[in-house]
Amino acid sequence: MNVFDDLLAANDDFSAAFTDAELTGKAARGLAVVTCMDSRIDPLGLFGLKAGDAKILRNAGARVTDDVLRTLVLAVYLLGVKRVLVMPHTDCGMSKATDEDVHELAAQHGVDTRSLEFHTVPDQNAALLHDLRRIGTSPFLPADLPVGGAIYDVRTGKLMPITMWTEHEHAPELDEPGV
Repeated sequence: MNVFDDLLAANDDFSAAFTDAELTGKAARGLAVVTCMDSRIDPLGLFGLKAGDAKILRNAGARVTDDVLRTLVLAVYLLGVKRVLVMPHTDCGMSKATDEDVHELAAQHGVDTRSLEFHTVPDQNAALLHDLRRIGTSPFLPADLPVGGAIYDVRTGKLMPITMWTEHEHAPELDEPGV
C-alpha cells in the first residue's frame, strides 16, 4: 500500500466530477490573499470564493517574504491581481516559537537549519503592519495597489480587520524595526 493511495483515490472521485476546465489561471475577482499554511484556514470558503477567483499564497505565519513579493509581482502583472489581503490568524504556531526554538528542535534530529530564517512572529500586529508596509512600499508593485490586513480567528471564523493601506496614504510606522 502506498502512503498516498487515499489521496489518489480521492482525486479519482474529484476528477470524475471536475468542471473547472474553462478557468484561465487569472484571478477572476482580482484578489490575492497571503495567509498561513495552517490547515484550519479555508481561504476560499471564508470569503465565499470559488476556484479561479483569487490567488492564495500560503506560508508559515502568513509572512511577506522575498518569495511572496516575487509571487505578488507575477500575480499583479500576469494574473489579474488588483488588491492584496494579508491574513495571519489567531493561535498561530509561528507566534509560539522563536527562530532559535526551531533551530534547536531541528538540531535534535541532526539537522542544521541555521542558514534558514523562519520569520517567527513575536508580535502579530507589528508583524502584520510590517508586512503590509513591505508590500505597499515595494518598488516592484504599483504604488496604488490596495493592500489590507486582517487577522482570522480560528475559533470563530471571523476576520478582525487591522488596516487598509496604500502608498498614497501615510505608511504605518513600525514600533519594532526588526520585525
